[in-house]
Amino acid sequence: MAEATLDPVFQIQRVYLKDVSLEQPNSPEILLNQEQPGVDIQLGVEAAPVAEGLFEVTVTATVHTKIADKTVFLVEAKQAGIFEIRNLAPEQMNGILGVACPQIVYPYLRSNVADVIQRGGFPPVHMAEINFQAMYEQQQADAAAAAAPAAPQIIV
Repeated sequence: MAEATLDPVFQIQRVYLKDVSLEQPNSPEILLNQEQPGVDIQLGVEAAPVAEGLFEVTVTATVHTKIADKTVFLVEAKQAGIFEIRNLAPEQMNGILGVACPQIVYPYLRSNVADVIQRGGFPPVHMAEINFQAMYEQQQADAAAAAAPAAPQIIV
């Protein structure tokens, strides 16, 4: 009897705000400063299985604004999604979890971060669109370079 091939399954089960915090450690004094703050935005992506065929993908953003060495505000947010992914080749899974899922979750994160910042009394910070494919490929290249053995050195 021939084996039945199963159709691939990719479905969004839920998208949710997992964690968010806003800190203004130097308020109200820093609010009187008219200088433009520097803005540093860091992003991260994590994926973990939660059940058979179900995966949680979390995109994390840290937005840190400073004037000189004083923090204006710090926002840390985690937006997550639960995805049903079944019947895919193992080599396809990393791309789906590292590119397709974050692309779905990220717009929610952008909106929530801008909203929290605005509700904190600041003009919203609009995070740029992210090319998760390029980010994923860079992470793969970095991992391959770190795993490659170093060239032998000849000391004379």
